[in-house]
Order: sequence, then structure tokens, then C-alpha cells
Amino acid sequence: MPRCSWAETPDEQMQAYHDHEWGKPRHDDRVLFEMLVLEMFQAGLSWACVLHKREAFRQDFDQFDVKKVAAFDEDKIQSLMNDARIIRNRRKIEASIANAVHFMEIQKEYGSFDAYIWHFTNGQIVYEPYTMRTTSPLSDAVSKDLKQRGMKFVGSTTMYAYLQSIGVINGHAEDCDWRT
Repeated sequence: MPRCSWAETPDEQMQAYHDHEWGKPRHDDRVLFEMLVLEMFQAGLSWACVLHKREAFRQDFDQFDVKKVAAFDEDKIQSLMNDARIIRNRRKIEASIANAVHFMEIQKEYGSFDAYIWHFTNGQIVYEPYTMRTTSPLSDAVSKDLKQRGMKFVGSTTMYAYLQSIGVINGHAEDCDWRT
């Protein structure tokens, strides 16, 4: 099966992520929060690195229950910093906690984070040609708005990857079987 070039790898986890998740419209707030946190942690690293640590992140971040993450305290931060199974970046851990609070504020304002994130495209998937692009006017707008709301580690490049991961942007290659 033809895949996007980044998924043409012997790494079965990357292939499965591409084939079953990446670019598929996601609407569950728990999943949207999970992907936001994972994309934040990916900044400066490879997606494969994050993907291979995903199960440990799920365990340590209470299955990405946003209310639980928002309540993480210093003891929990220290526990996370001591777990070699995840990416131990204190600034990103602290940002995840603060962002959980802002995520819930957005949920309260819009009824769900899903309604918020999809309002940028009026609920429509944006189909873009497959390129090595890392930002777009859409990711710029989402990044700017999230930063104004107090979120951290949500630059335009991170938001572009995030929007692709949750299917707001479909960036599959033209010849990729998962483009549709």
C-alpha cells in the first residue's frame, strides 16, 4: 500500500499510526488533549521518539484525563521527572499541567475543545498538498489564539503537526491510500 514517505519505514508502530490515526478527524476531547500533549513533547524531537513512549505517557498522565492532569502537584511532577520511560522535560511537564487548565477553560467557553479547534475551519477538513511544510496560516492562527489564552509550547510548527494528527488538516500524499 502506498503511504506518505515519512511512514515508509520498517517501524511498524509508525506505519500503524499513519494507517489508523494520522489525518483522521478526531472529535473526542480526551484524544484531542492527548495529542496536544504528545505534540508538545515532540517539539525538538522525532515523532517516533514520542510514539514509542506513548503508552508510558498514557499511564503517567492518567490516560490524559484533563481534570487529573490539571491537578498534578509538585510530587507528581517529581514522579514524572523520575520516570525514564517518558520524556523528562520539566518545562514541558509544567506546560502540560498549565495547558490542561486552559484546555478546560476552552471547553467551558465552547462546550468542548472539539468545538473550539474545529471552529477554525467551520468544521471542514482542510486538504493540503503533501509537502514538507511545517506551518500554515491556519496553524499560525491557532497558535496565536492558544498563546493568548495562556498555553505554552503551542508554536505554529507544533500546531501544524497537531492539526494534521487530529485530521483538521489532511496532509496525506496524493498517492497515499489514506488521502481520502
